[in-house]
Amino acid sequence: MSAEAVATSVVELLASARAGLRRLDPREALAATGAGAVLVDIRPAAQRAEEGEVPGAMTVERNVLEWRFDPASDARLPQATGYDVDVIVLCSEGYTSSLAADALRSLGLHSATDVDGGFQAWAAAGLPTR
Repeated sequence: MSAEAVATSVVELLASARAGLRRLDPREALAATGAGAVLVDIRPAAQRAEEGEVPGAMTVERNVLEWRFDPASDARLPQATGYDVDVIVLCSEGYTSSLAADALRSLGLHSATDVDGGFQAWAAAGLPTR
């Protein structure tokens, strides 16, 4: 069997990730943070510097996200108090965040989701940025 026969395309991987998420539009995400959800910006520092940031969002770059939010990890953040933490992942356009939220769900954080359209949609909606 060839590698192509067993490979999954990024489009398929993204569709699979999103099938398990109830993605939030930017206004829903803002409301959820007001109710206690943690908004996590996973964009690299250079991208945040270029595009802007969401005030109050926690910054956890993508390469360490699972370690910081796994309640069983020695490298977890204080906010990773259990598997019922509401985590909303934010990237630039809402692609990487879907994959990241799915990874958190695989760790047992079943309410993890992302912002549909990412930071670009957040800013376009006129929501707070700096």
